[in-house]
Amino acid sequence: MNKILLTVNNTTFSATLLDSVLTDRFKEQLPLTIDMSELNGSEKFYSFSERFPVKSERVGNIKKGDLMFFGSDTLVLFYKNFSTSYSYTRLGTLDHPENLQEVLGRKGVTVRIEEDQK
Repeated sequence: MNKILLTVNNTTFSATLLDSVLTDRFKEQLPLTIDMSELNGSEKFYSFSERFPVKSERVGNIKKGDLMFFGSDTLVLFYKNFSTSYSYTRLGTLDHPENLQEVLGRKGVTVRIEEDQK
């Protein structure tokens, strides 16, 4: 199963990734620690120096806990629900994002991402 763990401020969230070429390439980067920047009061993002294989589509609705790629190099973690006209490639979603917004806060954060060994 495609499970990862994201740790922010000593709080760990599990996430389930979709089965895709993007997921396979993303998991090759793990474990990693990244500094994610704040954007729009609804998401955190990190731009990689390399490109990933993506298949962007208009997703319509974003849900809290969605993990997606914007373009071919930017990982986005959403912490609010909203509608969008932008196109993304879905990577996966947090299994239990209930307190995600509180943990992420309003500024940039450091996030540790690793495979779930369970």
